[in-house]
Amino acid sequence: MFDDRTHAGQLLAEKLAALNLKNPYILAVPRGGIAVAVPIAAKLQAKLGALLAKKIGHPLNSEVAIGAIMPDGSLIHDNQYISSIGVKQDTFDELTEQARKIFDQRVKTYEVLLIKNHEIKGRDIIIVDDGIATGYTMRAAIKWLRKWNPSSITVAVPVAPTDVTGKLRDDSIGVVCLSERDVFEAVGTYYKDFREMTDAEALEYHRLAPGAIVRL
Repeated sequence: MFDDRTHAGQLLAEKLAALNLKNPYILAVPRGGIAVAVPIAAKLQAKLGALLAKKIGHPLNSEVAIGAIMPDGSLIHDNQYISSIGVKQDTFDELTEQARKIFDQRVKTYEVLLIKNHEIKGRDIIIVDDGIATGYTMRAAIKWLRKWNPSSITVAVPVAPTDVTGKLRDDSIGVVCLSERDVFEAVGTYYKDFREMTDAEALEYHRLAPGAIVRL
């Protein structure tokens, strides 16, 4: 069990340092992922940015993703899958519009940390979050990132289900995960302190991070 997100990030930082990545760019998933990513950025002396992606949840179960909005505002979804589970197009359009409003607000909030597409090409990208549950949004983000030709992509998380990490590895994604679980509970159950973070707190973590934006 991790004490808190900072503790988890410190443990991940040691694992990631051993990879000797040449030109890493750390992309943290707000909000909790930023707290995890700060000690990693300090350890690697790497730039830290925010990876904004908004899941579109199933109308009957918001935890089940049926699409996602990517950092540039583009939409990733599977029309055939959406149709097969009985979600009508007008319902999906409404859910997408709701998600986009939230996404647009997050863009304004995290403007100073947003990814610059030209910075991705040829770099070793490390995606950091405080945990993974279903993995849909993470896989969608990876699909989007690959358009910009990074040298490599590594997902670094404290805890995740083994089926999700397995699929990532099958897709040639590097995975650094401190605790892979066959039987997975909510992410917060693996932390002693998993209090909900505000946007202001996440941005303050980044502002105070030593060395977090050294490498440009």
